[in-house]
Amino acid sequence: MSVNIDSCVVTPGSDDFVDEAWQLKEEINQQEGVLKQRHDFFSDAYRRSTVHCYVREGELIGFAAVRRDGYILFLAVSPDLRGEGIGKQLVARVAEDHDTITCHARTSNENALQFYEHLGFEIKRRIDDYYEDGGDAYYLKLGSDVGITDKISELMRR
Repeated sequence: MSVNIDSCVVTPGSDDFVDEAWQLKEEINQQEGVLKQRHDFFSDAYRRSTVHCYVREGELIGFAAVRRDGYILFLAVSPDLRGEGIGKQLVARVAEDHDTITCHARTSNENALQFYEHLGFEIKRRIDDYYEDGGDAYYLKLGSDVGITDKISELMRR
């Protein structure tokens, strides 16, 4: 990852970067048709999460909003910077604090599914009508069989 990218952690209850995170999420939604959450739902969940952020020249370029149990509510990386290792670094940062990491991904979101599977996440089950718009989801988990430390070590070598 480039040296001009800073990282920070937004603690639960804070509004730091919430507007920037919403804008990034909306940019991805408009381009890819994913991350379709309503503003109130998004901002409420964001404020209740620990959010790991990557910022370049004052601009939020990626974030992972995580619950206390290691569930990733939102993971977003600027489309222009995908493939630079930012998403992988965000997941690795989350793994430092949790024994397991879980999340949901739309069954139609091939980019997210390929990303998570590349990192070693396993699809545990399909959930029909999971999203408000009727979209289906997969429930994914990292750290189920092998220790997550080993998985993250392997991940960082990829």
